[in-house]
Amino acid sequence: MKREFLQNFKVGDQALPKEIIDAIMDENGRDIEAAKKPFADYEAVKAQLQAAKDGLEAFKGVDVDKLQGKIQELTGQLADKDREWQDKLDGMAFDGRIKDAITAAKGRNAKAIAALLDVDALRASKNQETDIRAAPEALKKDNGYLFESETPPPYSNGTGTNGGGHIFRFFRKKRKNLLQSSCSGVVYSRDVGIRPTI
Repeated sequence: MKREFLQNFKVGDQALPKEIIDAIMDENGRDIEAAKKPFADYEAVKAQLQAAKDGLEAFKGVDVDKLQGKIQELTGQLADKDREWQDKLDGMAFDGRIKDAITAAKGRNAKAIAALLDVDALRASKNQETDIRAAPEALKKDNGYLFESETPPPYSNGTGTNGGGHIFRFFRKKRKNLLQSSCSGVVYSRDVGIRPTI
C-alpha cells in the first residue's frame, strides 16, 4: 500500500487526516515485516545450498567402500600412535618412580642400581608402588657399596704428617729452592735434585 493511495482516498468529500494515514502506514509496515521475517535468511540458505552442491560435486566418482576402508585404516593408525605415546608416558613415569625409590634409599649411582633391579618383574607387579620402594632396600643388603651408609667410615690412622710428612717437607724445600733460582733466570740441576753424570 502506498501513501498516495491513502491521501487520494476520500470518505465523503473529505480526505483522510494525516494522523490516520500515518497510523495505517505504520500498521501496514509491521505486517509487511512480519510476513518477510520467515524469509529473512533466504539468501544465506541459498548460499549454503550452493556450497553443499559444490561439495557433493567433488565426491562424484568416489568409491564409498574404498573411502570407508581408508578411514578405518587411518583410525587404526591413530589408535596405534595413541597407544605408543601412552606407553612412552607410562615408561617415563615408571622410570621416574624407580629413580625416586633409589634416591630415597640413598643410592650412589641410579643407573648402576637400576641395572641390577628386576625391572620387568617390577613393571608386571600388581602392587607396583610398594615393590618399587622395597627393591632398592633388598638390593642394599647384597650390594651395600652402591648406597651411602648411615655412619661415616672409621678414621684411618697413619695418614697425615706421621707417615709421610718428611716427603712433603723435602719437596716443599726443593720447590722453594727452584722458585728462588728460577727468579734469577737460571735453574741449576742441584736445585731440582738432579745429579750431573760424569
